[in-house]
Amino acid sequence: MKKNICIFCGASQGNNPDYQLYAQKLGQHIAEQGRRLIYGGGNKGLMGTIANAVLEHGGEVIGVIPERLVQAETAHHGITQLEIVSDMHTRKARMTELADAFIAMPGGSGTLEEIFEVWTGAQIGYHEKPVALYNINHFWQSMQVFLQHAVNEGFIRESFYQTLIVSNDPASVLHSIDTYIPKDLDRWIKK
Repeated sequence: MKKNICIFCGASQGNNPDYQLYAQKLGQHIAEQGRRLIYGGGNKGLMGTIANAVLEHGGEVIGVIPERLVQAETAHHGITQLEIVSDMHTRKARMTELADAFIAMPGGSGTLEEIFEVWTGAQIGYHEKPVALYNINHFWQSMQVFLQHAVNEGFIRESFYQTLIVSNDPASVLHSIDTYIPKDLDRWIKK
């Protein structure tokens, strides 16, 4: 079982109540399965929702947040452990270090940047950790269409695209993470 699940998600709730509901469901599954949530340390939006759901169900939550966001009063001080770091680059590096797997829930540009950085890291061979999109309310559907277009146009290898886990079910996404087998992508790098 992958113990430390890193969640990237919005500091906003979004316009559909399903985003909150399914964040709560995933948080419950994480806690009840004895996993630990690693996330950006915020108390607002889907970040706060999933952290609170894990805590409410007896789970552990480690947040990593840059000083600038602590000063903006967005830090969640009620979690198991809050690590305050100097900047966003350090935050992402620390979250990646702590995580056994990554899941992107709905979010904005920060969520996109975070999930693509770790997915690219897997492609290059920096890690072999699973990367998933939690497809609440078909949020990632347009992204999947774009990624398939990039495959068709020769910019993403089909074998790499197939490493991306996509699911709208909390139990299924965690099961897929646990059963993930890293693919040999060495041929991407010429020797």
